[in-house]
Amino acid sequence: MFKRISALMLAGLTAMSVAACGSGGGDTSANTGGGGDSTITMGFSQVGAESGWRTANTKSVQDAAKNAGITLKFSDAQQKQENQIKAIRSYIQQKVDVIAFSPVVESGWDTVLKEAQNAKIPVILTDRAVDSKDTSLYKTFLGSDFVEEGRKAGKWLVEEYKSAADPVNIVELQGTTGSAPANDRKAGFQEIIGADPKFKIIASQTGDFTRAKGKEVMEAFLKSNPDIDVLYAHNDDMGLGAIEAIEGAGKVPGKDIKIITVDAVKDGMQALADGKINYIVECSPLLGPQLMDLAKKVVKGEQVPARVVTEETVFTQEQAKQVLSTRQY
Repeated sequence: MFKRISALMLAGLTAMSVAACGSGGGDTSANTGGGGDSTITMGFSQVGAESGWRTANTKSVQDAAKNAGITLKFSDAQQKQENQIKAIRSYIQQKVDVIAFSPVVESGWDTVLKEAQNAKIPVILTDRAVDSKDTSLYKTFLGSDFVEEGRKAGKWLVEEYKSAADPVNIVELQGTTGSAPANDRKAGFQEIIGADPKFKIIASQTGDFTRAKGKEVMEAFLKSNPDIDVLYAHNDDMGLGAIEAIEGAGKVPGKDIKIITVDAVKDGMQALADGKINYIVECSPLLGPQLMDLAKKVVKGEQVPARVVTEETVFTQEQAKQVLSTRQY
């Protein structure tokens, strides 16, 4: 009789344990993640794999999810907004606990974000913002201050040419048209250099954040504008492609044409240490740990800041040499 009662008690305790382990907001399994939290399922839509920065960002998110015990459903939008919208709708159908994504462009998100809100699935923007007037459609935005990155690039240029009397001819390789980093890095840079009429942007065109496109556009710039003093590239990869074009035209990158880029990925830092790039504004891709912390909080219904800015710095040639061996990306 005692054995029968014990078996019944054990069965009851097991049932209670299983009931307590569900995620509550999705169709995840009854496993616990890091820190004893119930398993959270995150749907994450990445922009693509257009650069070394993006590859490092993806790895950071994937590694951090694993370390946090969060189940990650990952999709690559291949630089297309329609692919991201499709992925987000798929995550809504799957009843994930939280959705995070890095928007390909800033506009056109209200409808799908409203669908997520109606499904009571919190959304986190990571790396890039949206221009929606309804900020209730997402819980927080985690990422860099792209306008400030542009300002930092502009401040270095102003200081570098403070004693110059002649016009300074600048060409600009913009990021993906309509994206937050392209819009903001351009605006911040223009804000600083616009105060001095000697700084002239003589050509500006998108390079889609890719090395191949950066090379292609820079080749066109060189053909149509023989007197280029400075290149401002919105990321390292475009700058690295442009270096190939500059060298192909018989010019010396970093000397004949001074180069400013944004990101500080390892290849860019190597080019900076080698003197082919003159200045890099850091934009860290290692957002994964912060993203997972925010995900746990919003799933629990906790309040989080509307804006979480990552801490970043800038690099000269000497600074690049000092830190190059320890770069994680």
